[in-house]
Amino acid sequence: MGGTEGNNAKKTKEIIDLVKRALIAAALAAPLPALAGETGIATYYTNPYHPGMIAAHKTLPFGSHVKVTNLDNGRSAVVVIVDRGPFAARNRIIDVSTFAAGVLGFRQAGVCHVRVEKI
Repeated sequence: MGGTEGNNAKKTKEIIDLVKRALIAAALAAPLPALAGETGIATYYTNPYHPGMIAAHKTLPFGSHVKVTNLDNGRSAVVVIVDRGPFAARNRIIDVSTFAAGVLGFRQAGVCHVRVEKI
């Protein structure tokens, strides 16, 4: 019996090592979320399914709350990530709702410089 128990323990250890390597590989391959102080350009968009203070971000998980600060005028707002994007230009890091753009004070301009922080 000792040999069977030893083989089972060895197989269990091999499986655990394999799972650890897979988890590490998955973590390294995953896109990085917005870090504190991520800065770039914000634009706005309309989402008929989600009114209110919402936004689209390329990597943050849906449901994440983020503080968006307009670096051009100092206004800030908290929005919820409900979409993916923006995809129009490289330096655009977030699309906020029309309503959020009004709160942030850039609806007329259409774009602004922002800092995005996950809260």
